[in-house]
Amino acid sequence: RRAKPNSLINGVQIGVITYSFRSMPGTAEDLLKYCIDCNINAIELMGDAAEAYAGAPKREPSQSWADYAPVIAAWRASANMDKFKELRKMYNDAGVTIYAWKPNALGPKNTDAEIDYAFNAGKVLGCTHVTVELPDAAQTQRLGDIAAKHKMMVGYHAHTQATPTLWDTALAQSKYNGINLDIGHYTAGTSSSPVPFIEKYHERITSMHIKDRKFHDGPNAPWGEGDTPIKEVLQLMKKNKYEFPATIELEYKLPDGSDAVAEVKKCRAFAAEALK
Repeated sequence: RRAKPNSLINGVQIGVITYSFRSMPGTAEDLLKYCIDCNINAIELMGDAAEAYAGAPKREPSQSWADYAPVIAAWRASANMDKFKELRKMYNDAGVTIYAWKPNALGPKNTDAEIDYAFNAGKVLGCTHVTVELPDAAQTQRLGDIAAKHKMMVGYHAHTQATPTLWDTALAQSKYNGINLDIGHYTAGTSSSPVPFIEKYHERITSMHIKDRKFHDGPNAPWGEGDTPIKEVLQLMKKNKYEFPATIELEYKLPDGSDAVAEVKKCRAFAAEALK
């Protein structure tokens, strides 16, 4: 038997978002194998693979999103949680925990039943929070209220629109509204270090994406080649014993002859080196 994966490094939980493996086959079983190959024991799971595993109806190529929406909404409203339990067991038995999941079920057009489902399935998967792109204030209020009912956090993800005060409205609306910070997007969008933001808001950060981007809305770069202070951020987490996970998000272009697993391994090695 091979050893179970372990990416808890000097007290900092390094994880990966399964979006990193989007260039490869993406069943729940495939994704688990990649995590084990990369020696990563904790993940943020994109919704598609989990829902497919649980038997969600697929969108037919001929079907518009507008036609598909009520079909998937109806499935979610009555989805059996047993397959999600089974998925969690498969991952946990292999040594991988799922700290967050990001289903496409938390938007303004989704029903309350779909949002309830997102929290319920998240709990069954063992997540501490769900993640979603930061919406408008009406939707953060709606999600914050439903989150309070479920007593489960929402981590709002932002891109280069991030500013030091971007999340303040959502944070004031509900104690269950939190931040899924992306240090690469923050660095590119503000042309500054995210360290002061992290120091100020760490108690509300549910998890944090790590990638390397350049200032002035610059491109994604292999780690160490952009302007994002990845090492400094990881050292801050280690020093201050922050407990939220640091999630590898592979977004730079794959070098010729490489694949996503090989590149995530490089990112993990970079993080391990930074945490020495």
